[in-house]
Amino acid sequence: MRVIGTVGLPGSGKGEAAAVAEEQDVPVVTMGDVIREACRERGLDPAEHHGAIAKKLREEDGPDAIAQRSLPRIEDALEESGTVLVDGIRSGVEVERFEQAFGDAFSLVSIEAPFELRAERLGERGRDTSDADVERLRERDERELGFGLDRAMERADATIDNSGSLEAFREQVRALFDDGVAGLERVQAAEQA
Repeated sequence: MRVIGTVGLPGSGKGEAAAVAEEQDVPVVTMGDVIREACRERGLDPAEHHGAIAKKLREEDGPDAIAQRSLPRIEDALEESGTVLVDGIRSGVEVERFEQAFGDAFSLVSIEAPFELRAERLGERGRDTSDADVERLRERDERELGFGLDRAMERADATIDNSGSLEAFREQVRALFDDGVAGLERVQAAEQA
């Protein structure tokens, strides 16, 4: 059993890592789906209320509320697969919840890229790259960091620098799913040699 969590700022590559997982038949549990579901349960549009409901859930049920609500989804996925990707970890408290639940089977990987590159990627997704949108990305970064994302990133067992080629990134992610953090580290060492 292997549970791999990813953490990173918007546009860093977490979605691409999830796409690689799906290509390799690794189930993906997206923590944001828990928030979207809570929005719908409250009759709210997830596109407009995602951040507010994420904050509200944490206020109502504690800082690990979203991780707690994700656990049954992860456990169900583990019944079908030996490896599961958890996408969208936002805080050190959430990391602790997964460490308690899965012990040594849980690994956290920080996916990182410079702000300018992340803004460019988000623009390529069809989003406007105007000054206002760049400012919104800065605000979103601040909100995410306010949840404790920086502390989660610091706790990562490994880091993927996603400022190179898409294929290099995808190769690292495939190695992670194939052989865990040790596989990722082997690929990174080979790239640096």
